[in-house]
Amino acid sequence: MRHPVTAKKHPHHDAPDTAARFQRLSGLPEGPEREALRQELIRVWLPMADRLAGRFRNRGESLEDLRQVAALGLVKAVGRYDPAHGAAFESFAVPTINGEIKRHFRDHMWTLHVPRRVQDLRNRVRTARRDLAQTSGRPPTLAEIAERAGMTEEEAKAGLEALDSFSALSLDAELPGGDGGYTLQDSLGGPDAALDVVIDREAVRPALRSLPEREKKILYMRFFRDMTQSSIAEDLGISQMHVSRLISRCCTRLRDQAMRDQQTRPAPAQAQLRDAA
Repeated sequence: MRHPVTAKKHPHHDAPDTAARFQRLSGLPEGPEREALRQELIRVWLPMADRLAGRFRNRGESLEDLRQVAALGLVKAVGRYDPAHGAAFESFAVPTINGEIKRHFRDHMWTLHVPRRVQDLRNRVRTARRDLAQTSGRPPTLAEIAERAGMTEEEAKAGLEALDSFSALSLDAELPGGDGGYTLQDSLGGPDAALDVVIDREAVRPALRSLPEREKKILYMRFFRDMTQSSIAEDLGISQMHVSRLISRCCTRLRDQAMRDQQTRPAPAQAQLRDAA
């Protein structure tokens, strides 16, 4: 017994028949009658726009906002559609609405500006990973995602990184599993005060080499071993007053030498060119 062949349903099989109304709209001049007909067409096609918006749910944007964006795309489609081209309104409206929704995600949902190429990689990687997870029942590898998406592993890696970069975390947000209100800001580093000391040490290094050995030893014991002046005096067999005078004299000598070296140091090439001009 032969079963009757059932025609495959169109994705929007319940789409309204509005061909005659669009023909009429194209012939009307601007005015209340044309605007009323345009609003009627938008209203009857709005369910299709809502269905298209539903395809993009669970992507970080509320469904209600997506519906509003889809409705905006529908308004643009109704305004731009020309029945004289021969194509059905639906074939023109669907890509227009989808494009409006995707543009919304690209322009408004990313916290930071991400190149269009990386956003495209992200979309392809997300689709490939979802399809592979459904068929294999396990998280796919990087190589599998790249093969499924038709891209290199380097491109797949960039797409995966973009998946986790859709939105930024607040610095005041508490870290997962943290206790005592430990936030992301608490984990950030700060300026290292010792960096300024590096410059000073490099500035006095040449002058340090020229000091007598006893002065070098006194400075090392005072500033690197953190010994007191009395301890240094006892170790060297001299008076504390003498140690104090030597430290003061050495520091003054090192500072003056560093300042002289700074003044006599050749100017950078850019500064020389500027001075010459």
